[in-house]
Amino acid sequence: MPATRHLYLARHAEAEHENGSLTEKGRHQAAALGRRLRHAGVDRLHHGPLARTTQTARLAARELGATPVRVPEAGDYAPHLPLRAELPQEHADGVLGFVASLPEHERLPGPALARRALERFTGPVEGEHERHEAVITHAYLVGWIVCVALDAPAWRWTTLAPANAALTVLRYSPGRPASVLAFNDTAHLG
Repeated sequence: MPATRHLYLARHAEAEHENGSLTEKGRHQAAALGRRLRHAGVDRLHHGPLARTTQTARLAARELGATPVRVPEAGDYAPHLPLRAELPQEHADGVLGFVASLPEHERLPGPALARRALERFTGPVEGEHERHEAVITHAYLVGWIVCVALDAPAWRWTTLAPANAALTVLRYSPGRPASVLAFNDTAHLG
């Protein structure tokens, strides 16, 4: 029998543009995120492979008391490559220009990784017990999962911009549509 999944998505904490390492502010954000996740009862923590997500996860895990698990599905990539025909005319050039500006290594594997992320992180879970799990990732994946949960047009991931270390919370209950409980919540960052 399936049980409810509570999914806590967080964009990585603030990082340096040059090398991807967390800034001093980012380190404080990551610790605050970990405390917030602990209070939420999170017992599983996944993160993407880049330095900024790995460092955020390690600092959050210290506060959370969980072992972070690195997964490629939580990486930095374009989850959907929109076609002009699916876009509103007034936004088509801007959206297509933005997606085209992304590096090839973020565009080409993106849709396949996004499908795997949905399979891995969304929907009810098997078993009798509710699950509370967190994924520390990047803005694009947070936006993508929110769009899918809301049945929004696939290209809308390009318009959602979660803040560093902001928390987005979704609930997947058996027999019910996904619920977005919070988006871009920064209350823990004080």
